[in-house]
Amino acid sequence: MTSKKGSFVAVGLGMMLGAHVSPRARSEIEHADAVFALVSDAIVERWVQGMRPGVRSLQPFYAEGKRRTQSYREMIEAMLSEVRLGHRVCGVFYGHPGVFAQVPHHAIAQARSEGFEAEMHAGISAEDCLYADLGIDPGTFGCQHYEASQLMFYQRRIDPSAYLVLWQIGVAGDRSISRFGTGPAHRRLLVELLVGEGYPLDHEVIVYEAATLPIVEPRMERMPLSTLVEADLRLQSTLVIPPARPMTRNETMLAKLARLEAGQD
Repeated sequence: MTSKKGSFVAVGLGMMLGAHVSPRARSEIEHADAVFALVSDAIVERWVQGMRPGVRSLQPFYAEGKRRTQSYREMIEAMLSEVRLGHRVCGVFYGHPGVFAQVPHHAIAQARSEGFEAEMHAGISAEDCLYADLGIDPGTFGCQHYEASQLMFYQRRIDPSAYLVLWQIGVAGDRSISRFGTGPAHRRLLVELLVGEGYPLDHEVIVYEAATLPIVEPRMERMPLSTLVEADLRLQSTLVIPPARPMTRNETMLAKLARLEAGQD
């Protein structure tokens, strides 16, 4: 049973500055003893500072050539050191704090293992914005989501009759976990993999980036799969691949369902 005084909560700001933050997230930020932030850019960071002076940025823990896993450990330790002092600590993250964000999950697990209260509150993620901006209903054809490098490192089953969404496409194939981007050679291997899974080189794909400021439009750049190799990709870029073939009816299952509904089984 949790009995220690300190606590940790992870909240999300959503993707768009000021427009997506929930009343609950705002309350946690305003009433915490210590607030740490890992957000999308300096403008958002200044906005959080305006909401809650004294916010400590987690961004300096990143460095070119430094393994991201080491940066994550240092971020977690910085926040938990305040929790151990008996403080109410709030970690503020862009988007949804539990979506493509290792630090919030690991910080909560560590805090709970040490006997502290810890929880996460949902936020609006890039995935939510993607569905709205591109007009995609994942229930129409289905939707598969993979981290781009994970798709390259492991054997996964891909269904070309559903949407395929590849996250962190800008660092696809990075084995060092220390770079902020990979180049054409890595993307060429990814394209080769996708062609082998049934996507033609002329199949239209979409490079997507959610808008983080009200004055900025989301990036929704359509291109043939073949041109992805030389495309301008960043850490926040997501690749959306529409279905490349129609869904195939499962005639065996449909026949079983028909017999069931007819009272024959």
